[in-house]
Amino acid sequence: MTPPPTTDLYALDEDLDEAQRALQQRVRSWVTGTFVPVINRYWDQGDFPMDLVKEVADLGAFGTSIDGYGCPGLDAVSYGIVMRELERGDSGLRTLASVQGALSMGALDLFGSDEQKKEWLPPMARGECLGCFGLTEPGFGSNPAGMETRARREGSDWIIDGEKMWIGNADVSDVAIVWAKIGDGARSIRGFLVPCKADGYNASLIEGKYSLRIARTGRIRLDGVRLPGEAMLPGTESGLRSALTCLDQARYGIAWGVIGAAEACLEEAVRHVEQRVVFARPLNSFQMIQGKLADMLTRLTHARLTASRLADLKDGGRLLEEQISMAKYANVRIAQEIAATCREMLGGVGILDEHVVMRHMINLESVATYEGTSDIHRLVLGRWLTGVQAFH
Repeated sequence: MTPPPTTDLYALDEDLDEAQRALQQRVRSWVTGTFVPVINRYWDQGDFPMDLVKEVADLGAFGTSIDGYGCPGLDAVSYGIVMRELERGDSGLRTLASVQGALSMGALDLFGSDEQKKEWLPPMARGECLGCFGLTEPGFGSNPAGMETRARREGSDWIIDGEKMWIGNADVSDVAIVWAKIGDGARSIRGFLVPCKADGYNASLIEGKYSLRIARTGRIRLDGVRLPGEAMLPGTESGLRSALTCLDQARYGIAWGVIGAAEACLEEAVRHVEQRVVFARPLNSFQMIQGKLADMLTRLTHARLTASRLADLKDGGRLLEEQISMAKYANVRIAQEIAATCREMLGGVGILDEHVVMRHMINLESVATYEGTSDIHRLVLGRWLTGVQAFH
């Protein structure tokens, strides 16, 4: 009997150890059996199935690579596996895990005090409370150093005023990691732990999104939010670099996650062209179709090899910002091209919600924009090659 076709031509999954294989199967089974059956309903509503948050936590998706404080403490490949399998379901599902685990929990783990970690990381790992990461502002996306949110001293307290935009989980979070300036310049930026029930903290959902519809993306307004002196994350003395370090953790997850979206699209296209008959022949018997499938398989394999090498570098403590930028930029672009080609190959039915390709294609438009646009990451790579800063 001919084995079913696989997109894993280089047998990369065969390199997974027993624990990693079990993790992959557990997450994929949950995504397929629990999440996918309800996705279209929540997509139509522009909402996330919040009753599933604790189940996502039980998969080890929150703080996957953080050691201690009730977090899974898994290796870089395992973290990547979780992100890949979640995004096979929907980019919004992986976004929930990225915002919670890589950004919010990651900031606490890297820069928080032991007291802050003990208070927040265990319930966040269990999915009992959600966090968000307030860095981007309405006028300062790709240039976060220009932020206008300010924190000033009043006695022993901090008073924060400002506005944040495009913040994942903003309106459903219990705690926010808010970045604000305490002086002038990028080095004056600090992170603050802000309980979302604090007076003056207001979050609202951004309506009208065509992409990433199940992700709860919002805006935050801080009007004279008073915090105790110990609310500052003590390890954020390096200013904006601290915030960007958290973004690098999320970008690593994206480089793995979009592989799942691309795989879901390619696998659906392979099934479709096998079943679809055109001019009395299966669609998969045409040279043009096979050529497109071959191109997509090749690009997907390149993305997987990039992510696999990235994991080796991360576990070896040798991961560079430029390596993450290349992986995020390249793998997202590959996933976008695969999703668009698969949608085209499905013809008219490709726009129906009974197929995944259109939803993934639309979602990837957002993934290409957040955590650094493609152009920003290209400039990071250009700086690496030339030594010249061309952002301004």
